[in-house]
Amino acid sequence: MNSDHDRSGTLTGTGSPPGRALPGLNTLLPATTELYLDLHRHPELSGAERRTAARFADRLEADGFRVVRGLGGHGVAAELSNGEGPAVLLRAELDALPVAERTGAAYASTVTAAGPDGRPVPVMHACGHDAHLACAAAAARWFAARRDSWRGTLLVVGQPAEETLSGARAMLEDGLYDRITPPDVVLAQHTAAFPAGMVAHADGPVLAGSLTLELRFEGDGGHAATPHLSADPLLAAAGVVTRLSAVAAREADPAERLVVTASSLRTTDAGHTGNVIASRAVLRVTVRAFSEAALDRAASAVERVARAEAGSAALPPRVTVTETSRSGVTLASPDVTAAVRSAHVAAFGAARVTGWPAASATEDFPLLTGAGAHLHGRPGIRGGYWMLGTVGPAQWAAAPGTGAAEKLRALPGNHSPHYLPSVRLTLETGTTALVTAGLARLAGLARLAGLARLAGPARLAGPAR
Repeated sequence: MNSDHDRSGTLTGTGSPPGRALPGLNTLLPATTELYLDLHRHPELSGAERRTAARFADRLEADGFRVVRGLGGHGVAAELSNGEGPAVLLRAELDALPVAERTGAAYASTVTAAGPDGRPVPVMHACGHDAHLACAAAAARWFAARRDSWRGTLLVVGQPAEETLSGARAMLEDGLYDRITPPDVVLAQHTAAFPAGMVAHADGPVLAGSLTLELRFEGDGGHAATPHLSADPLLAAAGVVTRLSAVAAREADPAERLVVTASSLRTTDAGHTGNVIASRAVLRVTVRAFSEAALDRAASAVERVARAEAGSAALPPRVTVTETSRSGVTLASPDVTAAVRSAHVAAFGAARVTGWPAASATEDFPLLTGAGAHLHGRPGIRGGYWMLGTVGPAQWAAAPGTGAAEKLRALPGNHSPHYLPSVRLTLETGTTALVTAGLARLAGLARLAGLARLAGPARLAGPAR
């Protein structure tokens, strides 16, 4: 790994990780890099991805795909048929986060947009969705240009509102699988802060399931000078915050990974006046676990704690608990994982394909597979999901620590204002990973091995952008 970005946004070094390149990959890199940098400079929040969706859809349409726009909001779905065979869907996400970028890159976002409450917030692609989209567009272009290498139907989806865990459901409820050929397999990758040029596969769960609860505490309000005469929603909500840690520490098996987090607490009617007891407080709590049963148990525990805390007051506030979002555990199908891992080993070499310990981050990707059959009625759809490294050699060398574990803990990860993938290494590896994973189903591993032999040893040399 001897190519990386510096803080000015230029690329330095002379090449990329050794491996085997698919024919024609190098020619895709200039346009892929251009798309990535444009998306990074112009991020859009969940549900507002109009420009991003248009760029992605226009690119796919120009490459000969039949494109459906405006699915479940700004969602994009594209289809390219190439004879009889399986249907494989490549999924990427459109949305960015309300984060102020502090990477120092020349292509850093300076965008602000209206947040959920109408107030302006900074916006940044702090989770790598811009890289996901650029790699998916490049992979789609490769398949469109080399139809002699595969048979079947290639589907590409740009999903809105992944960060709010609402986009996959919205697309399915808007008839996604009625408006394109239903896939046999859905494939996706996600960037993460480990060395660029590598991919990682899990043998079990990849990401946790999650749910978000909104706890509303309501009273009649009152004067701060006479708190004994009023129910105090804020005091009850604050008490719940202090007790939440006991749900994971005392109510879950120590072997069961459970995370319960109070993510926000606000009053809705007291303004900034110090002499008013608010009549309403709203607490948001997220729960993450690796089974539906654990999520349900934790949700019940949070509600019990909230009602007990409120009920302990002489004048108890009213409590309402609402589940505002939920996502399942991201668990790739074992046979798909095995096939994709083998394809990646063939493409990159065994040294660049590693394992992945299940992470407590969460996704709505499972809804697009058989896990979402209650929405789309197709239980047989299998899923493949892997992680894509983004840390270039210069950033790795600069990270504090003497060993890999210390460096990994110190590196800025997803959702950090300092998260900045190594452009060329991430795009090269991500594009190859998607193409070879798709070919594992659309062409078979034997054909894939033939393509690798045809390419021969290669350095994935792209433009210095």
